[in-house]
Formats: sequence, structure tokens, C-alpha cells
Amino acid sequence: MIVEILNHTYQYEMEKLVRVFLPNEKITVVFESTAHESGEAVLSTEIARHEARVTLRSGETVIEKTAPLEGEADSDRERTLAALVYEIMTAQTGYRPKWGLLTGVRPSKLFFALQTERDTDYAVRCFTDRFFVSAQKTALTASVAAREAAVLQTSRPDSCSLYVAIPFCPSRCSYCSFVSHAITADTAKKLIPEYVSLLVREIEETGAYAAKLGLRLESVYFGGGTPTSLSAEQLETLLQAVAHAFDLSTAREYTVEAGRPDTVTREKLRVLKDAGVTRISINPQTFNDTVLREIGRRHTSEMTESAYLAAREAGFSNINMDFIAGLPGDTPESFRRSICKAVALDPESITVHTLALKRASGLGTQNTPILKKQGEAADEMLDYAYSCLTRNAYFPYYMYRQSKTLGNLENTGYAKSGFECLYNIFMMEECHTVFAVGAGAVTKLKAPHGKDIERIFNYKYPYEYISGFAEILKRKQKILPFYGKYSV
Repeated sequence: MIVEILNHTYQYEMEKLVRVFLPNEKITVVFESTAHESGEAVLSTEIARHEARVTLRSGETVIEKTAPLEGEADSDRERTLAALVYEIMTAQTGYRPKWGLLTGVRPSKLFFALQTERDTDYAVRCFTDRFFVSAQKTALTASVAAREAAVLQTSRPDSCSLYVAIPFCPSRCSYCSFVSHAITADTAKKLIPEYVSLLVREIEETGAYAAKLGLRLESVYFGGGTPTSLSAEQLETLLQAVAHAFDLSTAREYTVEAGRPDTVTREKLRVLKDAGVTRISINPQTFNDTVLREIGRRHTSEMTESAYLAAREAGFSNINMDFIAGLPGDTPESFRRSICKAVALDPESITVHTLALKRASGLGTQNTPILKKQGEAADEMLDYAYSCLTRNAYFPYYMYRQSKTLGNLENTGYAKSGFECLYNIFMMEECHTVFAVGAGAVTKLKAPHGKDIERIFNYKYPYEYISGFAEILKRKQKILPFYGKYSV
């Protein structure tokens, strides 16, 4: 499809909205009226003097809709145009996305803004009436926003968090689009010792900036990849570096992802526990062994359960488990069994993702269309997860959305009361600075008393991180000047 952008600057939002309806179709954006001889469908989006106009030309079909502009604000004009696109694409495809016009990553952020503008009832009405979000997803957002609000109140102007990136895994899953290297490859495995050594230096430099600014560390999060792909000795080295560089006495949460059960050993669990780690994640993704083989995981359901029980024996009282709805070969029935199995094991939190077919993933490079029935199956899986988990006292506390997810659906974290992952909320709602170290890490500097955010990007891949390490340290020098503009 060709999308024409005429007399407005909302091309990004228009393209993203069209992709909701046509996730696998090539979409070409142009900024002038197009000749239509090719036979390709053309969606024209235009802001005229006093109205928005959207026209679809597809074969012999021509559909045109107009609406008066609601106001002069960009957000109002954009919404009016998006509503027309939504109306036409819904009629053309027969698909009515549950998230309506919303294509952003953080629905709860918009909900908070609307609540602040007036109240919760107003936010709910805007979601359902102005943005066409279903009652179900609106209720989910309101629930998440309420739990996030309680945690956000604990963030202070001098707060900060730390993210440590470990971009290595025992193997690469077919759905994975993260910056991660399979350590089965000799080239990746050889990078680890130097990577760890340089990461220690970056942790030390970053901790020195935090100390000089007098910032208070709230949470630490080791993510990946799979941090427990490293040896026990390498993990201990990094954990000690964090302890030396940062004041952990104020940290209310310390998470390390031990996501792949085949990387969990009793020695590594002891190292984590001795270092003061309070929360770990052991991720089945599914308890269906056939599906695990299909996606390239090298563990079994039995190994997941063994790793979980070993973590309990090691003294961990805050464990998360991740699942993915819509994995190849999975069905609503087997997904239900996975969720029921997780509830029986009784972790403190359960996160339910929706499969996203990114171009950087193995699945994303296959030209298999995202069939409507796959999205419907994923939707059924999420519905069951919500009903089962809330019934068992797991409540949604954070949520985010990705492009190219089955059914344009969401990822939601559920937790027992008091076990919400603080870092997930701090990071998602951007309420304070998050220092990030390692390959692919992005530091987000947040103004202590305002909304200004400045990002510092590290090189994406481990080999780039190693070769460009001097430049990474140079970029970190932006931290002090940023805070120099504000009073902490």
C-alpha cells in the first residue's frame, strides 16, 4: 500500500496505524499525490484548511471520509486524521483492533496524563470514546496505572536506577530480536572475558558520576541476553563491581535475569544470593516441550521446574516467570496448561508477552503472513492469562506494547501485591534517571524536577562495545553537564 502524506507532519503515526491493519504488507510513504496506474492500493491522508480528509483507492473501490478539525493543537488534528484512517481501514479489512488508535509503547503514560488533566473517569472516556480502545483494554490500562502510581510516588528527585546489559545467551531463540550472541559460537564466547573486564570499568565510571551527584540508587537490573550465561566467577566479578561503585544500602530491589533454566546452577544462585540479589527471573516461555524445541530453547519443562526449586532452596523469595502468547505450535489449550502450571508453582510474579515478529528475529525473516487466526489465538491466550492470574491474586502492574505483535496486542507484568518489579515501572514511566552500561544499553538522564530526558547510547554489539569503549566513556561525560542545568 502507498500512504500519501499531504499537508501535515503526522507521517510516523499514520504509517504505524496502517501497519496495525496490514502488519506484513509493504507500506510506502510518499509526500505528494501519486499516480494510481500500478494497481497498488493508495491511502491518501490530508489536512485541508478546515477539515481532515482520508481517501482509499483500491482497484475499482474508492472510499473517502472527511471530518472537521477539532482544534488547532497538533494532538487534536492528528487524532482527527487518525480516526478517519481507523474508520476506513476497519471497514476495508473487517478488523477492529482492541487498542483502537493507540500505537504507542506506553498506554499507561497517556492514561496518567489524562488523569492529571481531569480525573480517572475522564481518562476512561477518552480511551473508549476518542481513541476507540476496547472496554477490556481500557480497564487493563486503568488497573496498571493505579498500581504504577503507588510505586512512582516512591521515586525522588535524586533517585536513580542501574541497568547492566549482558548480551549473551546459550543459544538464540527463533523469536528473539534482542542484541544477544549465542555463546555456542566461538567468536562470541571469545568476547566474554574482555567484555566483562570493560563492563567493570564502565560500572566504576558510572558509579563515580552517581556518587559525585549524590544520587540515591533505587533499583539494579541485570538483563540480556541471559546474564547467567556467564560463569559464576564472571557474575561475581560484575556483582562486586556494582557493590564497589554504588551505594547499595538504599537499593530496594536487585534483579538478575536467570531467564534460561539451562544456565541456572546452584553455584550461580549462591553467588547471586551472597551479592544481595533480591529478585530473579526464571523463564519457561511455555511448559510445552514440543513448542520449546520449535523455538530453539535448549531446556525442558522439567529443567525449568528444577531451576525454580533450586532457587527456592537458595533462599530466593521473589521469583518471576515469563511466558509468550502465540509461539509457533502453541495452542490456547496448551497455553492455559502453562499458566496453570506456573500458578501451581507459585512465583511472586508472572509476565505474559505477546509474540512479536521482528525483522531481526529468525521468525521475522520468514515470509509467513501473520494470519488473523494466530492473532485471535493470542488474544484468547491473553484473556485467559488475565482471568486466571487475577483470580489467583496476581494483578497487572506494568504494561508495554511493541510493533508487529500478533493481533496488535500487549505485554503485561502481573504480580502479587508488594512484589511489583520496581525497575520495570521506573524504566517504563521514565520517572528518574536510569544509568545503563554494556552493549546496546541506553542511559536515560531525567531532569530531577521536570520532564526533560537526554539519552546516551552505547554501541549495539559486543564487538563494537569493545572496539569503541573509549568513545563510550567519552559519551558518559555528558552526565555531569546534564545535571549541571538542574538542582538535584
